[in-house]
Amino acid sequence: MIGLGGVGGYIGAALADTYENVTFAARGGRKESLEEKGLILHSDCLGERIVYPKQVVESVRELPAQDFIFVCVKNYTLEEVCDDIREAAGEDTVIIPVMNGADPGAKARRHIGRGTVLDSLIYIVSYMDEAYEVIQKGDYAHIHIGLENPDRQERDMMNEAAELMRKAGLDCRIDEDIQKAIWKKYSLNCAFNVMTAYYSTDTEGIRGIPERLADFKAILYEAREVARAKGIDLSDTFLNRQLEHFIKVQEPDASSSLCRDMDAGRRCELETFSGYLVSEAERLNIAVPVSERYYEGLKEKQIQPEGR
Repeated sequence: MIGLGGVGGYIGAALADTYENVTFAARGGRKESLEEKGLILHSDCLGERIVYPKQVVESVRELPAQDFIFVCVKNYTLEEVCDDIREAAGEDTVIIPVMNGADPGAKARRHIGRGTVLDSLIYIVSYMDEAYEVIQKGDYAHIHIGLENPDRQERDMMNEAAELMRKAGLDCRIDEDIQKAIWKKYSLNCAFNVMTAYYSTDTEGIRGIPERLADFKAILYEAREVARAKGIDLSDTFLNRQLEHFIKVQEPDASSSLCRDMDAGRRCELETFSGYLVSEAERLNIAVPVSERYYEGLKEKQIQPEGR
């Protein structure tokens, strides 16, 4: 497990609680906390857990070739992490980047150059607090994995990865059209992360104000048009269902990683959630005026970390 925050901590807790040979890769205070207190999870889906992996290392460079490598880091660190993974990946290693954005799998394949990288996504509301404890909210946390046009060996690897997670109590699904599944989530993230970050608020702070909810819907549909130009069709029925879930079901106090990072003045994934969409829209000649407005506003709001 590389990256033990909200997503990686949730997955890592389930795996380390089930299997003996699980290694966590972490640095600094996170590594010290894992070694001293274990990984502490408060989860509506998995319950209360305190788990200890087989070992905690600073880098996977220290490890021999692994069977599975889960990557749950911020997009802006992926290239650096891939350099480390290259040393711990053999030809039979399955690498699963469970990350934000529309293209982490493609990036990982380019930079690692060995093993099999699965495309994936997760629907979850989770985060790590200041005490390094992981909190997961809500009655859902499902992981989707897949590959475009997999051969027989790749399909066997997907099935093995899914079974590994399911035996650990994780809800894992194999998607036949994984790119469509990724863009279904990405379209929602473009709206949710961007707007919660812009207004420094939560779900209720968006859906409870008509003007904000209208912009949320506009960004959702702008992302759909970009996806459509890339050959990925997101139907009105799907988008309306996503909107209805956001309005009626989603936890009212749920916030986003982009909001938390920007509010804390940390390095953030603004380019992942907004910059990528705007640049792809420009490349494909698609008008996305609402997305552009929020992107420019967030760039002005963004606090750059020291030394950058």
